[in-house]
Parts: sequence; C-alpha cells; structure tokens
Amino acid sequence: MPTFFIIDGVKIEFFYNDHLPPHYHASIAEYEALISINSHAIIRGSLPKNKKKKILSWSQENEEVLMEIWESLRKK
Repeated sequence: MPTFFIIDGVKIEFFYNDHLPPHYHASIAEYEALISINSHAIIRGSLPKNKKKKILSWSQENEEVLMEIWESLRKK
C-alpha cells in the first residue's frame, strides 16, 4: 500500500485494485479510516477529531488528484 501524501502527520495511502467505492486510507498512530473520494465522508474507521476535520477539508480540495490516483491504481 503506497503512501502518496502525508498531511499533518496523517498518511494517505491507496491499495492496488482496491474495492469500490473509490476511497483512500488515512492513518495516524492507532487510527485508520477509509474515506470516500466522492462524498469526502468516512466509510469505516476513525481519525482524531482535529485530524479528521483537516483531512476531510484537504480531500475536498484535492478530489480530482485523488480520483486520478484511484483510477490509475485500478488499472494495474
């Protein structure tokens, strides 16, 4: 699972050929969350409150880039 970004200590990772819906994995310490690229909502898991707000905001600002990464990894 390659790490593509680190935002305020939170690793943003994708799996190759991961299941739908389009999402990424965000993790820090003992927290991990699957976050929808389209709705910018946590599908499963959790993040600390202060990190969650920052990551979800970042996700909205970078939706196009995140979707490009998702699509490129689905083709492999």
